Amino acid sequence: MLKSPNIFKPLRLFPHRQLFFVFVFFTLCCASLTLADLELPTTLQQSGEQRGISNPLSAALKGKLIFSHVLFRHGDRTPIEPYPTDPWKNREYWPVGWGELTNTGKNQHYQLGKWLRQRYNTLLNETYSENEIYVRSTDVDRTLASALSNLAGLYPPIGAEIWNKDIAWQPIPVHSKPEREDKELAGKVPCAAYDYARSALLNSITFQQLNQRYQYLFDYLTKYSGRKVDTLEAIQRMNNTFYIETLYNRTLPEWTKKVYPSADMTYIADFAFSINTYTRRMARLKAGPLIKEMLQRFGEKARGSLKPDRSVWIYSAHDTTVANVLNTLKLYDMKSPGYTACLLFELRIDEQNQPFVSIFYKNNSAEPTLLSIPDCGVSCPLAKMHTIYNDILPVDWEKECRLSTMMMPYDEANIGLAMGKPSFTNTMRPYYLLISGIFLTTAILGSVICFMLLLSYTFMLYYRRRRYSAYSYAQMA
Repeated sequence: MLKSPNIFKPLRLFPHRQLFFVFVFFTLCCASLTLADLELPTTLQQSGEQRGISNPLSAALKGKLIFSHVLFRHGDRTPIEPYPTDPWKNREYWPVGWGELTNTGKNQHYQLGKWLRQRYNTLLNETYSENEIYVRSTDVDRTLASALSNLAGLYPPIGAEIWNKDIAWQPIPVHSKPEREDKELAGKVPCAAYDYARSALLNSITFQQLNQRYQYLFDYLTKYSGRKVDTLEAIQRMNNTFYIETLYNRTLPEWTKKVYPSADMTYIADFAFSINTYTRRMARLKAGPLIKEMLQRFGEKARGSLKPDRSVWIYSAHDTTVANVLNTLKLYDMKSPGYTACLLFELRIDEQNQPFVSIFYKNNSAEPTLLSIPDCGVSCPLAKMHTIYNDILPVDWEKECRLSTMMMPYDEANIGLAMGKPSFTNTMRPYYLLISGIFLTTAILGSVICFMLLLSYTFMLYYRRRRYSAYSYAQMA
């Protein structure tokens, strides 16, 4: 009868099998540490289930609604910057200037304001009060105009608020600050550490491969548009211009038919919105300040210390803002935020006075979708929100933005890479990382092997002396 081979028999050749298993354990630990050093992109750190949505009709949300943060994108606009060979590049073909809110966009936000009135009628009185609501916008014409249009639908004047019988509108304050000072909403305050991380990402092997894959689009669009197109985000901007011109029934040039609309350009347009927050470090520095501000305000509201004790806080911003927040929260579904795309962060208090957060997303739909917060569900305790997203909540944003050369490898400690300028080091960075990783892993494994051999030799001497002592004692007896 044939006997099955004993797969552990070779281990008998090893003098101390326990040491062999310890050696294997150490090797696996070293490999794990090496792999852990590679930062996964934000969009890949979630499973399909975590990114999934929940049916708002079936979800049982805990407690009473007491506060809401509303973050929305502006409404319909004209192209921001037409390309040099664009047949529609003259201002006379458009109702308003470049990148400005159109009448369609104004009406879109007026309707969204009316929808918000219905949704938050229990939080807001019909008459405006600065102690109930605060509205903040980026310092850009189209977002400021969108906020004002939205408020026209949210607060139609009634009673004593009517100041002109011929105008069914009342002025409501919208606050903003210069973009270069607005780290929460505009996200354009200079941050050297973010610029460095972004530059490193764009020069990584992953993005070099993406650029190679879509090189045909770079070449084609550059040739026919009259503008250098050499980044994925540049393709996204071209795609957006084509989209708006099509929306306004402007006939596109014949050459565009080969690339627009196409699966590749659509994918790039959607994917490009994840680049700003692609890694957790980038997400922390880009969207972290805004998310931290909202969570802190939730805490103040739950504790009864919010002054004034408002119930709604509105942010008027851009598609990039909405996408940055979604991706940072690991909720971005790789679909570009449309006009008036709206995120609702709602705070509820249960019977035990415990605060819970729910997130809704309204993107080109009549009603919002209730999102499932990763590792928490549709109704997440506020304290757990801080735990789940601790990695993207900056402690001292200004300090974290300072880029110290002590934090970088010697070959990368140069202004060119930090500012995203091309350099030899910039191009060769992925190869340096690969070689460094191989060298580090080899060094660690070599050290472990030497240590194990030394330990084995020590045990061998110990057991030999012990056997010799026992043998001598027996001879004496």
